[in-house]
Amino acid sequence: MERIYFDNAATTTLDPLVLEAMMPYLTEKFGNPSSIYSYGRESRLAIENARKSVARILNAHPAEIFFTSGGTESTNTALTAAVRDLGCTHIISSPLEHHATLHTVEHLHKRGEAALSWVEILPNGHVDLEDLEHKLASSSERTIVSLMHANNEIGNMLDIHAVGELCKLYGAYFHSDTVQTVGHFPFDLRNTPVHFITGAGHKFHGPKGVGLLYINENVKISPFIHGGSQERNMRAGTENLYGIVGFAKALELATAAFEDESAYIKGVKVYMMEQLKKHIKGISFNGDALGRTLYTVLSVSFPKTEKSEMLLFNLDINHICASGGSACTSGAEQGSHVIRAINNNPNQVTVRFSFSKHNTKEEVDIVVDKLRDMI
Repeated sequence: MERIYFDNAATTTLDPLVLEAMMPYLTEKFGNPSSIYSYGRESRLAIENARKSVARILNAHPAEIFFTSGGTESTNTALTAAVRDLGCTHIISSPLEHHATLHTVEHLHKRGEAALSWVEILPNGHVDLEDLEHKLASSSERTIVSLMHANNEIGNMLDIHAVGELCKLYGAYFHSDTVQTVGHFPFDLRNTPVHFITGAGHKFHGPKGVGLLYINENVKISPFIHGGSQERNMRAGTENLYGIVGFAKALELATAAFEDESAYIKGVKVYMMEQLKKHIKGISFNGDALGRTLYTVLSVSFPKTEKSEMLLFNLDINHICASGGSACTSGAEQGSHVIRAINNNPNQVTVRFSFSKHNTKEEVDIVVDKLRDMI
């Protein structure tokens, strides 16, 4: 039986055109970008062209784009620098953040480097902006707000402009984990009040191990990784040349196809919602499933029965890939901190299905059919 892959929020397949763009840099164009001879200059040029392409697509300056090993490193860099270089002694974040943010802010807090406040979450999974404003207004310290643009488990999207304007009003810095939205939505960074955003190539059919950190040109920070002058003195270490080329190519393809692909993928998601409601009793959807949300993610809670407790395991046996909450906690069954925060119902089992341009309604039919048998 063919494998059905409904875990695209965890990672995506590498687009063949992206691999094609990367291949020369995996083979004959292997020069070190820091070398002065022509082989090195050719690699340097590839990186700078990738930077210009990414900057153009996100409407940023090339000087604001830094390539990293992924979203996690980008977030660690931004948050650590906000505290150590920008003098932020207060962090406001949310309990729904990805662990790259949660663990970083908790680490900084535990070391005594910053006070930490959690913004309230509304029952539908959105951030309570009134509470955020209240926390900003009553904070006397220099503050960084770190709130994700879209949640990787339930799909809820933040009004990034509204939060940015609040931060501007109260003189706070603003970092947004945009790993689930870069490559999935258009960005206009020149007209978005945000200081740092992050991206990861493997979320939009690019390679793993390469990410993006946007640092607004008005913000000056020190490197997180020391030892060389790469990335204009911002990140030491020989550049991930073919990764960077692949990241830029994947972003270019995703941007060109955005209108058609986003509408198509949303169609698959909505179809799955309809089929689940029709065929399985007692299910519910987590977050704002048809409102301000990712078109790629559907979080479903099933009634807990002896059969459904083994749901993920049984899906796997049937060659269906999905995740229980977040992929980053698979294996260790401590459940999902996101689901716990918004829907702490012990009588439900939650599965996240996440879609890409390669998924079909036929696959949805097969999965819903299997789920019916399992429950």
